[in-house]
Amino acid sequence: MIVMKFGGTSVANAEAIKRTIEIVRSRLDKKPIVVVSALAKVTDALYNISYAAENCNLKEAADIIEKLRIRHFELANELLGDSASLKETLATLKAEFDELQKLVEAVTVLGELTPRIKARIISKGELLSSIVIGQALTESGIATRWLDARRFIITNNEYLQAEPIIPEIEHRTPAEIDSAFSSSCDAVITQGFVGATPEGETTVLGRGGSDYSASLIGMAVSANAIEIWTDVDGVKSADPRRVANTRSISRISFEEAAEMAHFGAKVLHPLTIEPAVMKDIPVFVLNSLNPENSGTEIVNYDAVEDGVKSISFKEGIVLMNIFSPRMINISGFLMKVFDIFAKNKVSVDLISTSEANISLTIDDASSLEAVCSALSEIAEVRVFNDKSQLSIIGKNVVKQRSLINWAVTSLKNTNVYMISQAASSDNISFVIDRNRLDEVLQEFHTYLFEYKSL
Repeated sequence: MIVMKFGGTSVANAEAIKRTIEIVRSRLDKKPIVVVSALAKVTDALYNISYAAENCNLKEAADIIEKLRIRHFELANELLGDSASLKETLATLKAEFDELQKLVEAVTVLGELTPRIKARIISKGELLSSIVIGQALTESGIATRWLDARRFIITNNEYLQAEPIIPEIEHRTPAEIDSAFSSSCDAVITQGFVGATPEGETTVLGRGGSDYSASLIGMAVSANAIEIWTDVDGVKSADPRRVANTRSISRISFEEAAEMAHFGAKVLHPLTIEPAVMKDIPVFVLNSLNPENSGTEIVNYDAVEDGVKSISFKEGIVLMNIFSPRMINISGFLMKVFDIFAKNKVSVDLISTSEANISLTIDDASSLEAVCSALSEIAEVRVFNDKSQLSIIGKNVVKQRSLINWAVTSLKNTNVYMISQAASSDNISFVIDRNRLDEVLQEFHTYLFEYKSL
């Protein structure tokens, strides 16, 4: 049994979906569980619908809903043609859009967009796409059973950033999947991103959560593999939109992939790896536009070689320096500082500490004012905006002293605000000015992946 997740670009239109169908067909002997995202750009449109409803702009919301309705109806017509299933599929889609319209009207009546209702609105994309794609799979000759992910992806009630309840998922998912395959189907299709509370209230796992859904399902059924289908040939040595001559990486470890995701790589959702690690399930990152390419295999740490695998980065980060001479020789300074970050739900990326001084970075400044206000009661706080974080990632990379020496020397004309070597030994990170990022990225990449390989 394998899990196959297809992202928005892999299901962007009828042509892309037809390619996806053929990829699924090639895996039928492995009992594929297909996890789909919303069609490309649909989730963005659903967020816009929720914002319009919150502002009581019914016309704007209705216009966007109508565009989405036309897009999905036209897609169903293109994929299903004159088949007997078209009428039923259109009726199912209509019911989903009617409910979406009622949710918008409820928001305007309440005068408030609650997290619970917003989750129901933005979850519609995956439900709509899976309805159309599931029927298209069956019409192509692949008997496919549609499953509602809300029956087995069980979460807490943080509706918009829900935390999975792993024991419930492990208990419910195998029964749902086994029941589906026992009905003589060739494949199962379900939704990424979407879950539900134990009481059945719709939740979502956060933007990019379809990867996480696939990994959770793979973990629960002890899948032989989890395939993440994107529009690139696996994980790259750097972001090809920003760096020339990037290379595909054939194999990386779970730990390296998690570091890449955490430090800015866009291929994987940061939480994707964790459930797979729990069951030691290999994850493959593959290209639906080039399915013959072997992509990237993500495996156990011991199965990969030492060395640099990629360069990741984050832009627009905030560097904070927290200093309090009053806290010298007084225990609990760090606890008080991080309690403030926790209460404001702000995650810290890099950190460097001394007895009375803490330097750290954050990449979400939405609660920065509240954090600084609370910190100012116990310390002096300095904030440096518009910085970037560049991370060199690879197994035991911090043990490569020549690399560290070269990196520090190459940055002699660049302001370096922090250098962090992870205790895991798998990354070295530098905080620099944002306007220097592109030049430093290219210089590092050229040295690490072109010059050194000559």
